[in-house]
Amino acid sequence: MNLITQNIKIAVIGSSYWGINLVRNFNELGVLESVCDQSASSLEKTKEIAPAVKTTSNYKDVLNDKNINGVVIATPAITHHKLALEFLKAGKDVLVEKPLSLNIDDGYNLVKYSNANNRILMVGHVLEYHPAIIKIQQIISTGDIGDLHYVYSNRLNFGKVRKEENILWSFAPHDIAIMLRIIGEMPVSVSATGAEYLTPSVPDVTLTNLSFKNKIKGHIHVSWLHPFKEHRLVVIGSKKMITFDDVTKNLSLYDQHVQIKNNSLTPISGNVSDISYQTKEPLKIECEAFVEAIKTRKKPLTDGESGLKVIQVLATAQNSVTKHGIPMKIEEPKIA
Repeated sequence: MNLITQNIKIAVIGSSYWGINLVRNFNELGVLESVCDQSASSLEKTKEIAPAVKTTSNYKDVLNDKNINGVVIATPAITHHKLALEFLKAGKDVLVEKPLSLNIDDGYNLVKYSNANNRILMVGHVLEYHPAIIKIQQIISTGDIGDLHYVYSNRLNFGKVRKEENILWSFAPHDIAIMLRIIGEMPVSVSATGAEYLTPSVPDVTLTNLSFKNKIKGHIHVSWLHPFKEHRLVVIGSKKMITFDDVTKNLSLYDQHVQIKNNSLTPISGNVSDISYQTKEPLKIECEAFVEAIKTRKKPLTDGESGLKVIQVLATAQNSVTKHGIPMKIEEPKIA
């Protein structure tokens, strides 16, 4: 991507656990102007990475800085709506980390305001920019794997445990975003179950089932109480199957399916092929996309509407969890 970055100045709000990666990438792109964090140690780390940028512990310094075009919000999810709306109203373009907000109404308000005021609103669904995920979409689009049957994803780890949001809202946005992108539509219904072990009313593990048209299914298992890290996506087609392990970085195509002939079911196994893909850091691609959106005024791949769809699925799954797994119908959010 050819970036013309003159006059584009970015501020990052929140430079700790994930935010420091955003600081690094925007600094490497030559557009980082300012970083805000309430932690002195986080700002010290920022200075190690980007010695020339301005730092502050008060986000209103960024809010009132007329030189800043775009703001990246990497603060706790509970603050996303408030901060994003303030910066949008201050005339800034906004990239907000997932989830866009913690409820549908707040997300809807952000999207509606950004659309009405010609502001860029982008959501940090970073895996949608992952070259392996893009490669999977390309393989599916060729028809090589046949009809899509189902997609499942495991996102399991030990920590990072949160209290302000449960595992569903913390881990599952990535997988929901990927599935909506791969399948190309919203699910018809969602069911989910969960269990709480550490904090009352905050599930530590959830299992979510998504039902799409044409009998396509999606399954998502997330947990922060797992003995080892596992980030695995599996796509099952009528002719072939795809797996992506985001820990080992292996992307594989399985030439196998079940043959149905004369009322007989016969498993057919073929070769397993390793698929190559671009090794560029997904977050770098996402950051470039934000700069490009500011420059061109065109909506990015993970725009506010796509973020709102993810929230719609999350909220429906959360409702199902509270009702012990009852399937809930879902409708696409409508934007005025």
